[in-house]
Amino acid sequence: MRKSLGTVAGIVLIALSGSALADEKLEIGQKIYERAFGRGCGTCHDIASNPQLPALIKAGQLDRAKFEQVLKDGKGGMPKAIEEIMKNKAVQKAGYGEDQAVDALYAYISSK
Repeated sequence: MRKSLGTVAGIVLIALSGSALADEKLEIGQKIYERAFGRGCGTCHDIASNPQLPALIKAGQLDRAKFEQVLKDGKGGMPKAIEEIMKNKAVQKAGYGEDQAVDALYAYISSK
């Protein structure tokens, strides 16, 4: 009985820590979205004349690889953004590398 209780407690802790990591990722993604370039991604992407990122992601038109490429190279009127993202204090505090920061931003936009 004791072993069973210990096993269940361990499983619960693992599940909770996974949830906490997912929450952290979304929180950091939100901070990137709201603060990139000092004014946030939404300054351009939340207006009708520019690409609507959540809709593109949900429609399967903007996968993770294309998203990262645009962040690194820029596109059209969008400047390269990866350096700006890596300057974000939340990204630095979490110790995220580029892949983790892009994952966080992509996850946040996907959740909108």
